[in-house]
Formats: sequence, C-alpha cells, structure tokens
Amino acid sequence: MAKKVRTQSMRVLDAHKITYIVHQFPDTIHNAEEVASRIGLPPSQVFKTLVVLRENEPNAHPLLVMVPANHELDLRHFAHEIGVKAVRMAGHDQAEKLTGLKVGGISALALLNRPFDVYIDESATHFDEIAISAGQRGVNLQLKVNDIINLTSATPISTTA
Repeated sequence: MAKKVRTQSMRVLDAHKITYIVHQFPDTIHNAEEVASRIGLPPSQVFKTLVVLRENEPNAHPLLVMVPANHELDLRHFAHEIGVKAVRMAGHDQAEKLTGLKVGGISALALLNRPFDVYIDESATHFDEIAISAGQRGVNLQLKVNDIINLTSATPISTTA
C-alpha cells in the first residue's frame, strides 16, 4: 500500500472544499500517456502541464498550459490563439526553476499565487472530470473541470491546429 501523500494542491482543494480522487503511480513514470494507462483513464482525459515562454518578452509571465496526454502543443497555433508573435517551451531545468516543481509533477493547482498565466486545452470542457498532476511526480488528482478552471483562472483555448 502506497503511503498517503499530501501535496500543496490537495491542501488547496481541501481548503476550498472541492472533492477529488487521488491516483498514485510509480514516480519513475513521466509520460502522461503511460500515467493515463496506469490510472485507468483515456489519455484524452489525463492532462499534462507544460511551461511555455513568450519569445522576445523577457518580463512577461511564464505560461502554464494544460493539454491532453495524447496531444502535442502546437506552439505556432497557440501563440496565434493568445495573440503573441511566438512562444517556446521552457527546457526541463528552466521549467523546474520557474515552478519549483519537478517536470512530471508540475501543477497549476500548486502554483496558484505565483505569476503564471494559465491555459487549458478546450477539449477539457467536453469532460466532467479530468486528471492533472498534484504537484508531485507519481500523484495525479481527478476532479471536475469547472473546479480546475475556477481555481486556476485557466482560459480554455485551442492548443492544436
């Protein structure tokens, strides 16, 4: 039996009296599609959180973009959707430095009071619930999409052309 974890994300959800399901899996799994298979949800319902930077705007807030496990973020399309010239993925080290979280465990719920602009692929709105990282590798939280959007102030947006 895995030991019970308490992440910052869970404390936030508890404080807001939001119900969620905890999914634990080996923290050696960093691939969102593999996570989906482990927790028994379709990849389209398990979302990974990517750290994205606006090109040539060094003082702009970094972006957190939640996309389905089985999708790649289309950077050109996404930049167009948010009205900027270009964006790029943060490298692993840069993402970890900006968030204070390990890649594979980055969660918008764990970064609520930090200066990130948050986006979620609009496909999330087709589900009642999705799973996202709990802010720690090896732990995902399944909760209502509306609760994620309301808590993180995420903007639903098209992330693929």
